[in-house]
Amino acid sequence: MRLVKIGIASVNTTVGAFHPNTDRVLALARKMAAENVTLAVFPEQVIAGYPAEDLVQWQGFIDHQWPELERFAKETAALPLVSIVGVGIAQQGVRLNCAAVVAGGRVLGLVPKEKLPTYNVFYEGRTFGHGQPGMAETHRGVPLGDYLFQFDFGVVAPEVCEDIWSADGPMRRRAYSGGELVVNLSASPFRLGFWDTRRELIATRASDHQVTIAYSNAVGSNDGLIFDGGGFINQNGRPVLETPRFQEGHTTAVVDLDRTLRLRTENTTWRVDRESWVSAGGKKVPTVDCTAAVKTQREKLSYPVPAHRSFFLPAPDTRRSARVALCEDVLDALSMGVGDYFEKTRAFKLFGIALSGGRDSLLTLLIAHRYAKRVRPDNPGSLIQAFYMPSPYSSQQTRDAAETIARELGVPFQVVSIEEAFERETAAAQQMLGEAKLTPITEQNIQARIRAQRMWNWSNSCGGLFLQTGNMSEKSVGYTTIGGDLMGALAVIANVPKTVVMFLLDYLQETTGYEGIRKVLAKPAGPELAHDQVGEEELMPFPILDACFYLHAGEKLTPSEMRTALTAMFPEVEAPRLGDYVDRFVKLFHQSIYKWVQAPLSLHIGNLDLDRERALQLPVVTGSGWLRDT
Repeated sequence: MRLVKIGIASVNTTVGAFHPNTDRVLALARKMAAENVTLAVFPEQVIAGYPAEDLVQWQGFIDHQWPELERFAKETAALPLVSIVGVGIAQQGVRLNCAAVVAGGRVLGLVPKEKLPTYNVFYEGRTFGHGQPGMAETHRGVPLGDYLFQFDFGVVAPEVCEDIWSADGPMRRRAYSGGELVVNLSASPFRLGFWDTRRELIATRASDHQVTIAYSNAVGSNDGLIFDGGGFINQNGRPVLETPRFQEGHTTAVVDLDRTLRLRTENTTWRVDRESWVSAGGKKVPTVDCTAAVKTQREKLSYPVPAHRSFFLPAPDTRRSARVALCEDVLDALSMGVGDYFEKTRAFKLFGIALSGGRDSLLTLLIAHRYAKRVRPDNPGSLIQAFYMPSPYSSQQTRDAAETIARELGVPFQVVSIEEAFERETAAAQQMLGEAKLTPITEQNIQARIRAQRMWNWSNSCGGLFLQTGNMSEKSVGYTTIGGDLMGALAVIANVPKTVVMFLLDYLQETTGYEGIRKVLAKPAGPELAHDQVGEEELMPFPILDACFYLHAGEKLTPSEMRTALTAMFPEVEAPRLGDYVDRFVKLFHQSIYKWVQAPLSLHIGNLDLDRERALQLPVVTGSGWLRDT
């Protein structure tokens, strides 16, 4: 047996905080060494933080990383373990995103990332250069390129994030060249349902290539990207370990690398494929001999037996229901996004929320409170200030709902009327118009803008983080006010569809029993900027609105194709009415793009959102002729 204890670390980094980031890595490395870990795996770009975006173009940003990598090597020199650490380097005018192999006080090798994602939220092809098959260079005297690394426990094949997502990635040739333990360093953002996708992909790659895979993911949030952390160990297709998510730390497991080689001998398909690769001229990846660099201590390792002590019976099922998993993942992700933005910017002292008594501001408050409970468990409400700013159209029902939930959460609550200000601004606007009539929409927008202005004034004076509370569905059709409810320092639920907002609130009402949630849900959703406003009456039913958004913005369907899909999805709705909904949505969607680009930074939880700098990049000025049926 060749027993190897692997440690998977998730590290919460801040972009550009090189020294503190390295300190976090060092602390985890020391803990793992104390637990007899053989190989410590850290996330992608863990020294610099991720995503650094165009900061990579600054030479100083790159130059500051290498001394920290050397410091890590020096301070772990006495530890009997191998560490794989994410770092950025500059090589002959090209920036490379690398996995650094560190042991015995030295950097033993650098393996650059080959697959650079330039889609969705990723822009790596803009800043980094590609590693290449057969690349064999040196950087500061260290081997740089397409290499394997031989240690006293086996052959390690480092790679970085996207390399594992391509069937034509480096894993295949490295496995055929003798790589046994593939180490993937990742910074993969949280996306709804994506954890299962990662698990399946890693199991597939480990099975296809007959390797053991150790996968480590970043945790924490930088700007609007949220990283859920977690990691996997999978041996030749069999799951060994899944690590906790949404928390910094490390988890370990022992594998027998002899099992990986034995399964290769039994798998005739893998052997035949390797023979075909060799006969077709496949070039073997060279191996760097590191056996003299460090002597690992594996004598005390125990054979990895199942916790339930059976190789044939299934382990106890601890899986969450689909509903619980979705709700808890979204709430954990958004609370981490809010909290890390609050902490890492170092500009704020508390949160500020304008409560309307409606669903969106309620969910935003509950997310902020979820974070506050973690950092101030004895008095989480002290970290939040809530305001209710009634106008002539505000109902006693929404005021009571807002006051009730604030009281239940222990959040300071103030009522600050905007009625007099609304009258003054309405009169001033009418004076500016002269003979023209003030429109009802303008009257509504005046109320929203007064509230936003007051929140900004409060924020400027007390160092408060003004949270924007709008959802994705209403934002997609411009059911929001520039300078009003669209404003804030951080948009918490701007990428959460309205149907998901309501789903989460139903879940939270059941799990917490808060009376304030029940009171909010008892009233139809509406902005209360005019008499008896109901959002679904002014727009369309929210399930249909969200379906339109997904089909048009996500699936890129034309209006005629959307009608066909919606007819199948909502057979109870008359086809002409569905057609009207489609036409209304498409018109409002494309007319509202100019609003999106003025919205604050938002938190990302999926592949589809309206942040123009991250995901759905649409021109503000465009013709609409292509939307008409041909």
